[in-house]
Amino acid sequence: MTFPPSAPVLSDVHRVLAVFAHPDDVDFGSAGTVAAWIKAGIEVTYLIATRGDAGGFDDTPRDQMPLLREKEQRAAAAVVGVEHVEFLDGYADGTVTPSLALRRDITAAIRRWRPDRVLTSSPLRRWERIAGPSHPDHLAVGEATTCAIYPDARNPFAHPELMREGLQPWVVREIWYSGGPDPDHVVDVTQEYPRKLAALREHVSQTAHLDLDGVLRARMAATAEAGGLPPGRLAEAYTVLSTS
Repeated sequence: MTFPPSAPVLSDVHRVLAVFAHPDDVDFGSAGTVAAWIKAGIEVTYLIATRGDAGGFDDTPRDQMPLLREKEQRAAAAVVGVEHVEFLDGYADGTVTPSLALRRDITAAIRRWRPDRVLTSSPLRRWERIAGPSHPDHLAVGEATTCAIYPDARNPFAHPELMREGLQPWVVREIWYSGGPDPDHVVDVTQEYPRKLAALREHVSQTAHLDLDGVLRARMAATAEAGGLPPGRLAEAYTVLSTS
């Protein structure tokens, strides 16, 4: 199973909601793209399902990790110009499923922020690179977000408590999937790379042990080459779907 070819990208996007499972997910996959969107005047909001309590590579006490990772994500968001970062409550790192509760919470965020475009993780596993993109939490958030986009967010009879809270239906017109199989929409983020690197360096608990610049440059150069960009360019890649 894979995605169809990407749809033409919308040219009149004003607001984007990025929905991911853990702090740092959006930065590893998309910080360069987000930085370019913000430079172009698009408002971007982050919605993070967990506080990454199962992450880290040292002896930081477990009860401190969620607060630490939330702080890191907010700092990373500021580096690329994202002003609004929301975290959901009640979802533990490593145990996320595409539940009705998660669909409702994402639907609420969609109706509240009213994005033209949603950026999220792929609900389809990437078999040739099972580590990273195919983390079960990533797949679950991608699936729950897809269900929240259609039918939940646009259906006034889905999650009726949201209507009672004043959250009116909203139609998201476009989805960008990150980390999925065979992405074919390549974004040249060479100019934005320094901010992507700086954002990821804010995730000290997750990246301090890495040769971050080396890892990112190799991965993003390969993405650029696969997308037909000239040598020396750095890229992020997606599958883009229209919801119409």
